[in-house]
This record gives sequence, structure tokens and C-alpha cells, in this order.
Amino acid sequence: MNMNEPFLLRDALKAGYSRRKIQATPFRRLFHGVYVLGAEPLDARREGCAVLLAAGPGAFLSHHQAARLYGATVPHTDVFHASVREDRHRSRRKEIAVHKSARTPTTFRGLPVTSPEDTFADMAAHLSTVDLVVLGDSLVRLKRATSDQLIRASENALPQLRSHALTAAQLVRTGTDSPMETRSRLLIVLAGLPEPEVNICFFNEYGDVVRRTEMGYRDYRLAIEYDGRHHAETQAQWEADIARREEFDGADWRIVTLLAKDIYRTPGKTLERIVAAMRKEGMRVSISSDEWRRHFPEVSAYI
Repeated sequence: MNMNEPFLLRDALKAGYSRRKIQATPFRRLFHGVYVLGAEPLDARREGCAVLLAAGPGAFLSHHQAARLYGATVPHTDVFHASVREDRHRSRRKEIAVHKSARTPTTFRGLPVTSPEDTFADMAAHLSTVDLVVLGDSLVRLKRATSDQLIRASENALPQLRSHALTAAQLVRTGTDSPMETRSRLLIVLAGLPEPEVNICFFNEYGDVVRRTEMGYRDYRLAIEYDGRHHAETQAQWEADIARREEFDGADWRIVTLLAKDIYRTPGKTLERIVAAMRKEGMRVSISSDEWRRHFPEVSAYI
């Protein structure tokens, strides 16, 4: 019996271990009747194993749990998720939401789980448009699904989820490298501004990529980039960023740099900056939609 993997207490008792030993250090209780050896945090696969044991026979990972297994980006939740077929008994546990599902599970990393595209469609019940697009972009980036697969799955989603899922699926793009890049792009798009091209690459005469920008408007030589704190964590990276910026300056490109506070705290001012930069580069634009306000609320004061 491999106790480095999650296991059922009843299986350990059958294998000859005493209840007292299992319920003491170094074993750890994960769910009622489910234990594991050691105190280290579980990765997504081992956590998924524990959820399946707790959810009971016939269960498969779904929703947040499925997204985590695929390595995709979803908001944190304290609730664990699994599903069973509609003709199976649904276990009721306080820590785990066990859903009834008509889905046919696939297998990933050795565990039964909803497919990436079905996971996306199911998550329309739990996520906002922006968070759902972030999930979709991450699934595409990881090559778990294509944008076309997400659209088809959304078209076949439950009627009450179909419109929401499809709206998000149609906003998913290939080539987005991080959740904050997705959020930056969506702030622009939901304000009714022209959608930027993502992952713009520049090549030399030999066909090698010499530089790239996260998103922008090639015809107007305008780049928009999100700068997370990790970008400046090392001296070497900082020097590389300076050299790269000088290359863009030498090619007559303007760069608008966005920080976390620009997205989460002052999105209105951020849009004003972007519009001003667009106009300086000859784009005749204005904010034509207030949809962004639903997804990017202003925070009037912050530390």
C-alpha cells in the first residue's frame, strides 16, 4: 500500500495498520476517511486523488479541480469539485461539491476528469467573463485545448450557461502569456477600443525572432505591455529590459507599460493613458462602451 499517495482509512485498516497510527503524525487527514503521509502541500494530481477517494466510486474531477489538474488558471476556492454520472449515487460531503453530470470523462495524469473544453464550459457557472477568458487563454497556452474547441463546447453548454460561456470563448486568444496580459487586453476590448494583436514578433533577415511584444498595434507602432514585479527581480533581467526598450525606441515604437494597480485600482485612468497614446500614434479612437466598468471597478484610494 503506497501511503505517499492519498488513501482511505478503511483500506489502511484492512492492510493491518492501526487506527491510532493512521490518526497520528506523520499521517494527515485530508477529508473524512481520507489520509496521506507527510505534511507537504499536495500538488494538483495528489489533491485530485484525494478528492476522488472522498467523492466515491464513479467520481471524476470537474470544475475548479479539473482546471487545476490541467495546470490552468482559476481563482482560489475552498470548495473541492468532482462529478458523477447522472445515474450514479452522489456522495454528500461538507468539503466537496459533487455534481451530477452527463459528461463522459477523459483521463489526464492517470485520473478521470472532464475534458479541457468541457471544463471551460462548466466553469461558466462559477466565473465572471474576465476570469473565464483567463481560464480559456491558459488552456490554449498550455495546448490543452484550441479556441475553436472552447467555442464548440460553449455552444453545447447547458442552456443557462451557453451565452456566458460563448461570450468568453469568443474572447480567448492564442499567444497570451499570462493572466494579467489577458486582463490588460480585456480592459481595452471591453471599453470598445480596437483589439490589440497579441504576441507580436519581430524577425531578422534570417527568420529569427529578435524581439517581441505582448500586444499592440503593428500599423501604428504602439505596444502595450504588462510589467509584473517578477520582471525586475534580477539585475540581468533589468538590464535586458532596458536594452529591449531601447531597441523599440530605435524602431520608433511607443510602449505603454501597465502595472497591477493600473488594472485593479485605476482602470479608468489606464484607459485614458492608452487612448492618449493611441491618438498620438494617429489612431482615431475613443472609449465607446462602459462594459469595462462591470469587470474592472475603480478603487478610489489605495496604499
